Amino acid sequence: MKAVDNINIDEINKIEKLILKKIYQNRQIFTCGNGGAASASNHFLCDFNKGIKISSNTKLKPKVISLSSDIENILAISNDISFDEIFSFQLDNYCKPGDLLITFSCSGSSKNIIKAIQFAKKNKLNTISFTGFASRKIQKMTELNFNVNMKNYGVSEDIFQSLMHMISQSIRIKYLSKKNQKMIL
Repeated sequence: MKAVDNINIDEINKIEKLILKKIYQNRQIFTCGNGGAASASNHFLCDFNKGIKISSNTKLKPKVISLSSDIENILAISNDISFDEIFSFQLDNYCKPGDLLITFSCSGSSKNIIKAIQFAKKNKLNTISFTGFASRKIQKMTELNFNVNMKNYGVSEDIFQSLMHMISQSIRIKYLSKKNQKMIL
C-alpha cells in the first residue's frame, strides 16, 4: 500500500522525541482535528494520558488535552464567535509558551487548524502536524510535519491513528520491564 510505503521512520522518531521531551518537561500537549481527524485527536489523549502513565508505573504523566472533545464548548464558540476559532480560542485559555500543539488534518486547509497553528506559533508553542495530502504551505507552518501523501480521507485518517499508536507504543516499551514488554510485543 502506497501510504504505508510513505512512512519515514526518521520523521516519526523526531516527532516522538519532541512529544517525549514535552512529557518530561511537564508541558501541556494539545491536539485537534476535524471529522475523522478529531477522532485521532481524542484517541491520542487516551493512549497517552492513560496508556503511557500506566506503562511507566506513573513515572511519566502526559498532560494531553484534545481541543476536539468538548462539544459544548466547540458549539458555543462556533455559534457565538466563529467556527474558525474553535481551537485557537480554547488554546488561549490553556496554553503557555513551551507547550505543544499537534494537529491532524487530511487537507491541511481547514481555517480552524490554520488559525490554531498560527496562534500556537505566535504564543511560542511547539507544533507538529499530521497531514494527508496538504500543500507545502501548511506543511511548512509547523516545526515537524508528517504528510501521508494520500488523497484519501479514510486511509489518511487510518494512518494518523496508526502513527499515533506507533509513537505511543514506542514510548511505552521504553518504560516497561522486560517481562511486561513481551505482553505488548
